[in-house]
Amino acid sequence: MASSPCGNSNFDSGLEIKTRSVEQTLIPLVSQITTLINHKDKPKKSERTLAAIHRVGQAVSVAVGRFVAVGEAIATENQELKDEMGQACFEARRAGDAIAQLTDVGSAVPSQSDGRVTVFSDRTGMVKAARLLLSSVTKVLVLADRIVIKQIITSRNKVLVTLDHLERVSTFQEFVQIFSQFGNEMVEFAHLTGDRQNDLKDEKKKARMAAARAVLEKCTMMLLTASKTCLRHPDCESARINKDAVFHRMRCALEQVIEIVTEARSCGENKILPASIYNGIKDFKSSVECLRENLYSLSPQGMGSQLEALVERTEDFTDSAYTSHEQRQAILGLCQLARQDTQQLVHAWVEAQSVHAKEATEDMEVAILKTCQSVSDLRRELHKVAVVRASDLLKVHGEQLPLRALKAAGAEGNLEAVAEYSHTLTEQKEQLVETCRLLCHVSGTEPLEITCIHAEETFHVIGPQIISAAQTLALHPSSKIAKENLEVFCEAWESQLCDMALLLREINDVFEGRRGDKRPYLSLPRPGKHSANLKTAKAVKLDAEEQTSMAKLGLELRLLSSDVDTEVEKWEEQEHDIVRQSQSLASMAYNMHLFTRGEGLLKTTLDLFHQAEVLSEEGLQLCSSLRTFSTQLVDEEKSVVMTEMEKLVALCQQLQMGAKTPVQGKTATFQKVDSSIQTTRAILTVVLSLLPFCNKLNRKYKSERSSLGSPQDWRERQDASTPVKEEGALNGKNSNGFGVKSLEQHMAGLNLLESK
Repeated sequence: MASSPCGNSNFDSGLEIKTRSVEQTLIPLVSQITTLINHKDKPKKSERTLAAIHRVGQAVSVAVGRFVAVGEAIATENQELKDEMGQACFEARRAGDAIAQLTDVGSAVPSQSDGRVTVFSDRTGMVKAARLLLSSVTKVLVLADRIVIKQIITSRNKVLVTLDHLERVSTFQEFVQIFSQFGNEMVEFAHLTGDRQNDLKDEKKKARMAAARAVLEKCTMMLLTASKTCLRHPDCESARINKDAVFHRMRCALEQVIEIVTEARSCGENKILPASIYNGIKDFKSSVECLRENLYSLSPQGMGSQLEALVERTEDFTDSAYTSHEQRQAILGLCQLARQDTQQLVHAWVEAQSVHAKEATEDMEVAILKTCQSVSDLRRELHKVAVVRASDLLKVHGEQLPLRALKAAGAEGNLEAVAEYSHTLTEQKEQLVETCRLLCHVSGTEPLEITCIHAEETFHVIGPQIISAAQTLALHPSSKIAKENLEVFCEAWESQLCDMALLLREINDVFEGRRGDKRPYLSLPRPGKHSANLKTAKAVKLDAEEQTSMAKLGLELRLLSSDVDTEVEKWEEQEHDIVRQSQSLASMAYNMHLFTRGEGLLKTTLDLFHQAEVLSEEGLQLCSSLRTFSTQLVDEEKSVVMTEMEKLVALCQQLQMGAKTPVQGKTATFQKVDSSIQTTRAILTVVLSLLPFCNKLNRKYKSERSSLGSPQDWRERQDASTPVKEEGALNGKNSNGFGVKSLEQHMAGLNLLESK
């Protein structure tokens, strides 16, 4: 195995770093080695310089020794990697020793006669040793990364085996036992895949992983109720169809996760990213602008074909039955304008080539600008059509009329009514599927394209599942299990509508050039503004055990913030102070949710406490807006708003005081984190109860002011709505959002199966 330090160069053999953890591990090593290689080659070396070089070299050697010890331990535990890992560790250790020897320059510059070889006399040797060290360390890290992949595959295999057992059970007792095991295995798989998703460097793979994990998360609840329904009604065909669809979707999602982590190429790989109009326009503009540098970069025929392929994709818009005549004419007109401008460009281009011009002529420059402008106008029009369509659909479907009608018809055992409302839901599903396809065309980034495709597939699958669940309930109207099953699928539909609203906002942000931390309240608080705790508090990170105990609270924050966003989307006045401040609170609460998962912008407990201070201030601003809003209300309405507002004031003050109170010690810090998140949850619960009530009142008084309706009309519409839901909202109960019932709650209720 012995070889010279420069005899091997795996670093050049194409090792690709695919995860952030490997990359971040290598950065300090690269920095240290760069310091050694790039030292200034001065004739005289000071004692300080010599000592620094010696210190860095020894530090690299010691660090490599520790690193290799870990690698060798991994090799011992994983026999299939023992030889490769052993070789890489051997090379890393030898390279580290070589660097230590080359940097052992002592306290004085060695003379030519002492015979010692150092970094000063053998710079090439140092470069080769450094190359070998980076190569071997990278290989150790990549091999260690295979262990992580192996863990995910092993976890997936365990889930698949248990999933097969679950599908074949025939008694409730057996189902309870196996589902408990399945739940634990899914939790383990979720942790492993979540860590992997965050570690991936490729944003496209990260988006695909997020989509697959979202399917698994939602399908776990569906699988529970669908299986229970099938066990209760074993001869019901619609219940069996409903259950089979859930199992099939879970297996597909599990397979997609493994394809991503192993980089396997499946037959569905090419379907992930169909050709979008956004990418077509971007490529076309790039080709056009390249003519400035090279008149012969492509042929006129090639440019014409590229434009026609782009125009052909707009048929998804123009051929749609839901596109208005005016929108269709606008798109066709812009396509024709793009053709005309391209023809003018080709004419100027051919003329420039005929006189052997070396760069774009003035006529060509004008034509290039006009062509780029016309396709940009086309993109803007397509974006407007897709976004307006999606916004209108979300407003219409926010009422959830077909779902409510299906639930009522199923509970009455009315199969004819179920068939009628199923047809309505199918039409809505087709509209949503087509709209997701249009959004994909204008999304602007590959991760958002993947999210659009995921949304399209979700609506396509869940629609028929809701219908089969409603048919089952109609056949067994007294079945509590069948009713619960239909409720879970309807919640999944509503959850996807919420996700679509968030997706729409992201697409708009990309189009308008807002990327990353798109709103001020998403960023960390500025140090100058909230510096009270900086001198007294120590910033710490939660360890794995603490993050686990925080996970449930964090999940509740995520659900509440999603529900607040959903309610906010229902407001017609998106610039209303109550809307803006509620959005701000929801976004900051979502940041706190990410903190409980070890993700996002909040890295330490100090960051979290600063965020809590900002959130409390925003909450108090909301209270001020609510007080102003209440001045237009009558006594009973005003009393309800003021009562909830007073609760909100108290909670915001409690959060503010708690965040500013200094604590010492790990236990006290953890308790402060817990208290901050619980208080934030309570704040969002109050906000969620106020939003729909204030929205109704706002619409009412706006209607009265514009004389479009009378107070009596409004009261009649209010009485016709579902009173239970409104009462729940005013009591701070969350009536929306998939996954409000945790997996643990479902499992705890399994012992009641026989009594239903």
